[in-house]
Amino acid sequence: MREELTAPLLESGAADVAAAGGKGANLGELVRAGFPVPPGFVVTTAAYRLLLEETGLGGELARLLEAGEPPGPPGTEDPWADGTAAGPAGQPVAGLDGAALRDLVAGAGMPDRLRAAIAAAYRELGGGPVAVRSSATAEDLPGAAFAGQQDTFLDVDGEQAVLRAVARCWASLWTDRAMAYRARNAIDPHQVGIAVVIQRMVPAEAAGVLFTANPLTGKRGELVVEAAAGLGEAVVSGALTPDQYVLDVNGALRRFTPGHGGAVLGPEQLAGLADLGGRVQELFKRPQDIEWALAAGRLYVLQARPMTALPPEPPRLNRLQRLVGPFFLEMFQQRPYPLDVSGWMQHGIGAMLERMAGSVGARFPPLPRLLPEEDGVVVQLILPLPRPTLRMLAAPLSVLRRARRFDAALWTEDPRFAAFLAEVGRLRAADLSELPVRAVLGAAEDALSAMSLITGLRVSYLPSAFLPLGKLRLLLALLGAGRLGPALIAGAETRTSQANRGLEALAEQVNARPDLARAFRGLGPAELLVRLRRDPDFAGVREALDAFLAEYGHRETVSIVLSSAPTWAEAPEVVLGLVRSMLGERPAARDQSGEAMARLWRHPALRFAPLRRAVQRAVAEARCGIAFRENTHFYATMVLPVLRRAYSELGRRLARAGVLAEPAEVYHLRFGELGELVRQADDGGALPPAVAERYRAVVRARAAKRRELQGVPLLDPAVLFARRTPPPGVLVTGTGASRGQAAGRVRLVRGPEEFGLLDSGEILVCPYTNPSWTPLFRRAAAVVVDLGGLGSHAAIVAREYGIPAVMGTGNGTAVLYDGQHVRVDGNRGTVTAAG
Repeated sequence: MREELTAPLLESGAADVAAAGGKGANLGELVRAGFPVPPGFVVTTAAYRLLLEETGLGGELARLLEAGEPPGPPGTEDPWADGTAAGPAGQPVAGLDGAALRDLVAGAGMPDRLRAAIAAAYRELGGGPVAVRSSATAEDLPGAAFAGQQDTFLDVDGEQAVLRAVARCWASLWTDRAMAYRARNAIDPHQVGIAVVIQRMVPAEAAGVLFTANPLTGKRGELVVEAAAGLGEAVVSGALTPDQYVLDVNGALRRFTPGHGGAVLGPEQLAGLADLGGRVQELFKRPQDIEWALAAGRLYVLQARPMTALPPEPPRLNRLQRLVGPFFLEMFQQRPYPLDVSGWMQHGIGAMLERMAGSVGARFPPLPRLLPEEDGVVVQLILPLPRPTLRMLAAPLSVLRRARRFDAALWTEDPRFAAFLAEVGRLRAADLSELPVRAVLGAAEDALSAMSLITGLRVSYLPSAFLPLGKLRLLLALLGAGRLGPALIAGAETRTSQANRGLEALAEQVNARPDLARAFRGLGPAELLVRLRRDPDFAGVREALDAFLAEYGHRETVSIVLSSAPTWAEAPEVVLGLVRSMLGERPAARDQSGEAMARLWRHPALRFAPLRRAVQRAVAEARCGIAFRENTHFYATMVLPVLRRAYSELGRRLARAGVLAEPAEVYHLRFGELGELVRQADDGGALPPAVAERYRAVVRARAAKRRELQGVPLLDPAVLFARRTPPPGVLVTGTGASRGQAAGRVRLVRGPEEFGLLDSGEILVCPYTNPSWTPLFRRAAAVVVDLGGLGSHAAIVAREYGIPAVMGTGNGTAVLYDGQHVRVDGNRGTVTAAG
């Protein structure tokens, strides 16, 4: 049907998207499979092409498109973030006048043979009222539903009315909302085509939509039906509130929420819809969004498309998974790219966890089970559940042997640590732009191999780092002072605390110059960076910042598991935001660690000198263990800049070879795929055209899937944190992780890009933390975090700074809001309104 101007629905199918559009192709598949679809035909994309060619419209459209701003490149996460490409759906695309484009199409006239072909097909259908629906070639596909982006016209009666409706459907390809949607999904406007589906109208008694999985929860065992009397357009357009039925797979009603007008479906119709939805889903092999109508007791399918942005099936968690959940959820606040998973995680952090678990006789689950994928993109985080093996029987002996042999206080004297620093130094010094492409990939492989040295150190020294924590807890429990434990170990000297002091020194240097302090407070990050680099008055701060970044700039900004996220050195605006938050007077802080130690020393039993020495030694050893954990984390991140430079260089080479639209798209590829591409490249980096096109399609598909999943969390915190009803007067509850009380204004900080928003004395409320967040605690009066527990970075540093902390609230960032006056009680783990 590729060159036909019109074709019956029966002649279209999955292979005919280019001719029938997404809607027409899907309806054709349903007709072929015997589903109750109203009869109709397709005005194909060949008809639209004929219009463009014979009226001269194609050349004029091309001219206008060339004059306008092109959409963002494929894979761009937020193509209108910089204000130059596209606005949110419904807003104009910069540089393109949608009204002018629509007027151009509508006023072009329709060639006679095209009018005759459409009129003949309409008469063959039997005439009378029809539905005229747009069916673009980029519509109703996995990852891009285009729901409501082009126009539909109902109850169209008569040849002239049908021809006008077809022309208006063609023109709707150029609505602002459709152009913005295409730009967001990186669809080339020069390549998109449009067909029109014309079907006999169904005199619907009731109509609506059917989702074969719950679009809110992701439960595949639930169907959701929305229904209203009459035509379904009011339901689809949102013009009224429909009845909502939640069903099981057999059609049994689980929940009913009435809309406007009362219930319109009975048990028989609901069972019929459940059966219909199940069969449609089976046909297309994925959950479906189905428009349906009920007429004369019969159900009709009006259209079906894949459900987009569908959350994964919510997992059921056991107690152990709930215990480790906050730790993993903190690390996976952003969806990892394929290259994150197959590179840094598989051969770096994931390999570390696997070897650490193996060292005590447990088997860590493989990454595909931990991070399941759809269409090459991670869709969910499955909390790991290490499995015991027979080696666990020998684990106690192995742990004790390592604890005696490897003293965590001396780990930096281990030759493996010197070898790690030497290898990282070698890799840092390499000029990758001068190397052959195979050597660039080799640099990435060497960086990952270097990480194995830190992994080996962790496996060796962890017993001597963590056994003292158990010893301290036991001693404190015997003394009846168990609650003092977290505060006692908060005073550990770490590379993180040293970095925080370095930031404080930068802030003091800025504070000493009122003109610099005004610039830091008044300029945006980009403008401030320019001033730092160019203004002689900023020379001292610039040199201090460069020295700080040379020492600490390899730290991650987002998460230790992501090689795709920039480091501090690559995103210095994050560091400047931290410095800004430290300007001015610091709120008075308590020395929780010192207070806890003083309280412990007053215990009568510690008058006995040997016991006092034993407790003192246990505190020192426990602090040493905490420092080992923090410092090995710090040094592990030294690999990230080297790895990211190699990836960036490979991205540049692949962009030149035509595989990528821009170098950053390299993260859509797997590490093994990079190796395959490098092996097939010639000495100049060129690739066979077929290979380049195959991987270019892979990258486009993964980028589209990733965009589809924006806003879908890897794991809904509500699954991890049981819904708690706060006591009267309490806004938010969690785990009290740092003692004390503080009142102040709430400041929501959702990510590193917002670090500069926090002002002195405000209550920091955030979704998660990692070591990069902890300098903010110097200025905050208290901290409230959605995730985490007593052992998280936030809790430890909050105790070190002596500010109250409430961790693991699950919903603090959703309940609390900027400017709200609250009181944080770190003893009880509550947040209440402050007068």
